[in-house]
Amino acid sequence: MTEITFHLNANNKLDYCCRLLRKAYTSQAKVVVKGSRDMLKQLDQALWNISATDFIPHCNCDAESFLLNASPIVLTSNIESLDTLPHHQVLLNIDDDVAPGYEKFERVIEIVGDLDEDKAKARIRWRHYSQRGYPISTHEINKS
Repeated sequence: MTEITFHLNANNKLDYCCRLLRKAYTSQAKVVVKGSRDMLKQLDQALWNISATDFIPHCNCDAESFLLNASPIVLTSNIESLDTLPHHQVLLNIDDDVAPGYEKFERVIEIVGDLDEDKAKARIRWRHYSQRGYPISTHEINKS
């Protein structure tokens, strides 16, 4: 069964996402990041500029197949067709809604900002997973 974890109270979701992806890359995890096109564009820029010494290989889901298969991190705004994704280890959801096909991943990480609107949307996603019997854990970002 897919493991669901909510990372709570990110004061800057984009910065936190970059740190999390750096950690995932160094631990050799394969991650699909689901978000809005605008957020993914910002994330792509942030990953290229994370630091002068770090490189976090990633690509968009519409990249050529050889690049897609070689990239440990894939950015997508649409995972309707799971067949086009090269791996299903970790799904990092930075979108407002539950990602379709999440149950095909070993693990789902939901990043929740510290704004009330973001928390309200996260409660809806939590309820979705809970009603389907998925075990849910939390990680308080400010306490780590």
